[in-house]
Amino acid sequence: MALSDELSKLTVRAQEADERAGAATETAKSELEANRDFARARGEEQAEDRRAVTEKGQEQISDAWKEMEISWNHATAALREDVESRKAEHDLRKAQRRADRAEEDARFAINFAYSAIAEAEYSVLDAELARMDADEQSKEGDEEAGARI
Repeated sequence: MALSDELSKLTVRAQEADERAGAATETAKSELEANRDFARARGEEQAEDRRAVTEKGQEQISDAWKEMEISWNHATAALREDVESRKAEHDLRKAQRRADRAEEDARFAINFAYSAIAEAEYSVLDAELARMDADEQSKEGDEEAGARI
């Protein structure tokens, strides 16, 4: 699959998330909980897929991305533990602070994802340029070899 196709899949996934989030205020609590749990399971599946890709291409993925993977895994695990521990809070002030914090976490996650999309775009374009450079060098090498014959 071409890298631009992968980026298109990302666009579709972002649109799905936007639709679910937009409908959240008009969704029953039980359905919203089910959607949240589904999103978490989907996130965990994606993380497993990402880990598998990282392990498969260890030598070909830059160290910066490997470090980002480790950092991301630690951060998401900590956030999920925090969410689970906060679910038990019943005090109104605590619940309000929990809601405020959850909103700020969501805002940060959106900003982080926005940056990740920009980085993905850069990486796709850089990969295409690198492939073009390699193809040009290959053609130049073929032309030089043909000229010597």
